[in-house]
Amino acid sequence: MEADKMLDYIKDVLENMPADWLRLTTHRLDIYNEELAKVQFLDQFEILANQNKSSSSALSELPTAYDYIRLGHPLSCVLEWAIAKLNNLAPDQVISFLSKTTPILSVLRKNLLNHKNTLIAYTNELPSSFDTEVLKTVYGYTFELRKVEKASDVSEFDGSVIFVSHQDEISPINQNSNIDFYIHLYADFGSVLLVNGEQNKEYISDIQHVRRRETVAMTPNNCLAALKSLVNQPTSDTQKNNVAENKTTVLDAIKEVSGANTTPLVASSGLSVQYAILMGLVNNAIENHKGKAIKIVVPPNCYGGTNDQARRVAACNDAIEIVDLPVDGDNDMVQSIGIVLDKLAKEDAIPYIIAEIPTNPRVEVPDLQKLRDVLSARRKTASGSEAIDPVFILDQTFCPNVHFLGESDILSSVRTISFASGSKFPSGGECTAGYCVANKKAEALMDKIALHLQLCDNEATDLQMEILAKQMPSMKQRIHDAYLNTLEFVNFIKETLPAAKINFVSEELAKEGFTPSVFSLDLPTKGNTAEERETYKRELNHKLINLMITEIPNESKYCVSYGQLNGCYWTIPATSTQGTTKEDDKDYIARVSLSPNMDVELHKKVFLKFVELM
Repeated sequence: MEADKMLDYIKDVLENMPADWLRLTTHRLDIYNEELAKVQFLDQFEILANQNKSSSSALSELPTAYDYIRLGHPLSCVLEWAIAKLNNLAPDQVISFLSKTTPILSVLRKNLLNHKNTLIAYTNELPSSFDTEVLKTVYGYTFELRKVEKASDVSEFDGSVIFVSHQDEISPINQNSNIDFYIHLYADFGSVLLVNGEQNKEYISDIQHVRRRETVAMTPNNCLAALKSLVNQPTSDTQKNNVAENKTTVLDAIKEVSGANTTPLVASSGLSVQYAILMGLVNNAIENHKGKAIKIVVPPNCYGGTNDQARRVAACNDAIEIVDLPVDGDNDMVQSIGIVLDKLAKEDAIPYIIAEIPTNPRVEVPDLQKLRDVLSARRKTASGSEAIDPVFILDQTFCPNVHFLGESDILSSVRTISFASGSKFPSGGECTAGYCVANKKAEALMDKIALHLQLCDNEATDLQMEILAKQMPSMKQRIHDAYLNTLEFVNFIKETLPAAKINFVSEELAKEGFTPSVFSLDLPTKGNTAEERETYKRELNHKLINLMITEIPNESKYCVSYGQLNGCYWTIPATSTQGTTKEDDKDYIARVSLSPNMDVELHKKVFLKFVELM
């Protein structure tokens, strides 16, 4: 397709694009093939482009590009496709980021694992958050820096060459075969990485994996602005008058909802802030406990992003090891933590524990007094010296309103850092931003976490802060109302299908403040063998979900979601939220998430129909 035709088509697409391309943070799984993320969407988008079809209805029928916009979304795909066309590249060779430093780190990580040299050539200056010393001492990355005037000045190098340049507009690159990766920095949008040369295509999946786990794709709003600039359309001026006011509102709201009396940090996503936590703690360990082994203790069946990211951090440093923490089903979190901490104390290791309360997907809560006791117990090393006390990294996404962090709260005696995904209740699904906050005992660790959040350029955008400032004041009420809807639906299922096993908080836990609006549903099954029973159950899961989304298309969605403003969301965690979890640890059960604003009676009616059809 000629450049002029392509640009004209982009104009038409921008005029007719579905509102959901800009508005939604999660997208449908029933029209999504995870193995073909981006590819399937762009293959069909290309067909429309060649036919010059750009109606809203045609664009709405395209398959899901990615299931969650942190990973990518329709507008990031269209932007990458357009830039690829301008440079005669395949679309998968163009990857957009919100961050300006993480694309550089994505290549450095791959080369660290491949023991390959890297030259970073740059014009003007590197991103302001780029910290050479920390990248070498904490991340273990090795690289040379060289300032140049222009791309053609880059000479041959024994290893990978990254060329970093600031750009005012999107335009074709100046091809230089000595350059392996072009990284274009855009002041208002983020950055775009272009993979140059056939020999570097093996990097693409690894770079995408970094974007998936340690940062976010360029946001829909920024991609829209970038596409408008590409076709010379005016971009709407974002009001930045209330930036300071919005930040104050958000930080105060986080303190109130968490009960903490320390300063929170807000990031571009939950995983962005989790990565900052892990790297900040690694940095702290290197400075204060030199030479000691770092153990990241993590449940093997927790949220797949958490699990995968922790293992990726460990893969880059021989001093870091993952220790599995069994927490669900027949395993007791408190007992497992005790066993693990006793062992790590003997080894004189540094224990960093990541856990979800309630657990995902089985919505279980440990005995909190026993949890406090096992975490705060003093332990001895094999030589008899005082063991290093753990840091408890608590994922509160399901119940962000429970107070763990205040000076009179249950974990005040334990170094605790709480974090939550802001795409859930904090924003009601309107942005991906996440946050973390520490109790007083862990407050000293936050400076290092802030350093790594800034280094990776993963701080929340002004727009994300604006959305959080708007939505967080109503968060507690929304949590309460969504819980009541969930409780009503759960009780109906118990009456209608008593053979089903439901994982949901008890009334006793609800009185303690644990009021999640999510439950897992283990449908009754049949068959002569375990394999037959499992197969039947999985088929039944899909029948239920398909019935719900077909009968109630405006409210019931097949996608990974929680804490949204409206609707009801169905998923099977093993195929989405546990996507990188080991097969034996996967839970093939339906997970159902309800919002404060939905027609519960209609959902009960359709569920009854499902039971009658079983």
